[in-house]
Amino acid sequence: MTATQPPTAIVGLGNPGSEYKKTRHNAGYWFVDRLASECGETLRPEAKFLGDAGQISLAGCSVRLLKPTSFMNESGQSVRRFIDFYKLDPERILVIHDELDLPPGTVRLKYAGGHGGHNGLRDVVAHCGRDFLRLRIGIGHPGDKRLVTNYVLRRAPAGEHELIVDSLIEAGKGLDVLMQDGLDRAQTYLHTATPPP
Repeated sequence: MTATQPPTAIVGLGNPGSEYKKTRHNAGYWFVDRLASECGETLRPEAKFLGDAGQISLAGCSVRLLKPTSFMNESGQSVRRFIDFYKLDPERILVIHDELDLPPGTVRLKYAGGHGGHNGLRDVVAHCGRDFLRLRIGIGHPGDKRLVTNYVLRRAPAGEHELIVDSLIEAGKGLDVLMQDGLDRAQTYLHTATPPP
């Protein structure tokens, strides 16, 4: 991928259902919902994608949005169907997901790589390959890998939740830079910003 190619689609990972709506694992959903709302778009259920989809304009470019509504562990099937239907280049897909290895309030952008143990990413990689953009929303780590499942499927305490929600604003600014100035500039913006206290 060249740094001059903006993403043509943005995918937010999460779990469907009201019981998961405010859990840490749904940070990807939160971002896409916020982005759609800011652009005046309403995502609509699309059975052929196993997800909710829409379309917006960013920096003069048409960008498709997707929230897979298969559960997190099966996100890749939805993304693959989406890519195939619209004949999208997987390298120009931006996947938004929660990241245990980053503290709440932190956002990082990367291109390609492994799944890092994230089950949603694992399935996307299995169906679509490794070469796509990832916007990683920090949610922190419980300190013991045996506690991870319960941790990601719970709402963060108020202070941490607020940091995560606030970080979505920075993530949106980083996306603006990515769309207009490319990957390198967007990484510089997000990775050198003053970290939260």
